Amino acid sequence: MPKTIDLAVLISGGGSTLQNLIDRICDDFLHAQIKIVLSSSSKAYGLKRAEQNRIPTTLVEFADYKNTEEFSNAIVKEIETHPIDLVILAGFLHLFKIPDKYIGKVMNIHPGLIPSFCGKGYYGNRVHRAVIESGVKVSGCTVHFVDNEYDRGPIILQRTVPVLYDDTPDTLSEKVFKEECIAYPEAIRLFAEGRLEIIGRRVRVEKPKS
Repeated sequence: MPKTIDLAVLISGGGSTLQNLIDRICDDFLHAQIKIVLSSSSKAYGLKRAEQNRIPTTLVEFADYKNTEEFSNAIVKEIETHPIDLVILAGFLHLFKIPDKYIGKVMNIHPGLIPSFCGKGYYGNRVHRAVIESGVKVSGCTVHFVDNEYDRGPIILQRTVPVLYDDTPDTLSEKVFKEECIAYPEAIRLFAEGRLEIIGRRVRVEKPKS
């Protein structure tokens, strides 16, 4: 039986990614427990998703703090009230400055192929609109470890979708999200199995142990 890991999930909105992770835990693809869901917004529907699944929640709103550093420190304080192996950003719309001890222990998923269409201000349909307007023929999603910049940490895996001429931001978002629902659980599972090694800016995925 693979090791069960403990997760903290950070959200800002509807919680679709959170729900996907809950579902993959329930179907035993992920051997994990979500110990806490932290939201940066009291209006986030993801809080209700967590409560419906009896997952503890907490609120840390950016407006309550003077700067990113104080905000990030408050997040760390809340996370550390639980035994956490991995922190998951799931539609978390604020920069989270992580302490050194969290390097390699925080993941994010971006609805585009980093290093394109990413960085501050690129989230949700803003990404898909920019992709369509650029004329590129392929988009997708990227799971990466988090550093202290937007969408810049070492890439774990990517999945792609075609960008069709008649795609809209909504249709492209739907296609990409289907791939996100595969990619994020897979990346978390690789972490749980101890198969990810960060080497500089790259991530080596080790073969399954026989």
